[in-house]
Amino acid sequence: MNEITRKRKSIRKYDFTQPDAATIEKVREQIKNLKPLYPDIRYSIEITDKANGFVNVKAPCYLRFGSEEKEGAFENIGFVGQQLDLFFSGSGLGACWLGMGKIEGKEEGAMPYVISMAFGKPAEPLHRDITGFKRKALTEISSGSDERLETARLAPSARNKQGWYFIAGEGKIHCYREKPGSLLGSFMNKLGAIDMGIALYHIASETHDFRFMSAHAADTTGAPDAPKGFFYVGTVLGTPLHNGVGSQGK
Repeated sequence: MNEITRKRKSIRKYDFTQPDAATIEKVREQIKNLKPLYPDIRYSIEITDKANGFVNVKAPCYLRFGSEEKEGAFENIGFVGQQLDLFFSGSGLGACWLGMGKIEGKEEGAMPYVISMAFGKPAEPLHRDITGFKRKALTEISSGSDERLETARLAPSARNKQGWYFIAGEGKIHCYREKPGSLLGSFMNKLGAIDMGIALYHIASETHDFRFMSAHAADTTGAPDAPKGFFYVGTVLGTPLHNGVGSQGK
């Protein structure tokens, strides 16, 4: 498994020293090289040092994620955003997805707001031991056998809800998401979709020739029925990595 996914954690306490210009340039370069889940969905990522809206974690810098309003947009943001989360963790910087609050865009062409991410020099331990993860057991979120299910289990999610389920078999991973309740339904649906995109990137980072057949763009007759309370999102194709060769998550 990718070393960073085994030890990353969400950082909520920061040293408020602003990152230097070289660090910000590295972030910009990383943003240019992101691999989207859906290449046909346009999105924007803005770096800012001012949270001009309420956020629940104070940090020296933030990323503002925006996207065109299109089917799969939230999963796409989770997928590209988690690449940055792991990049920060592997580069000595802390990061934390911010489900609450809103950072207004300032750059020309910034797209409708989706979510934010705090980042900067951590003022708490950057990494943790694998025993420090508070996650559901693998049997609670999946069935079947595939080594990539463990990296999906370790993925972050809003309130550690882990509102996903995976069914593995015949080299495929069928992905399902928990149906949002009526209370805060649209908001929780957005966060759940972002969470699914995050988990999908963890799987992608452990997959040769990663491909994703989404439910809205492919024949889904081969997917097993959704577990009670869940709905089908799509199916991962590709071969699991061995000994980390070819990982996209570096």
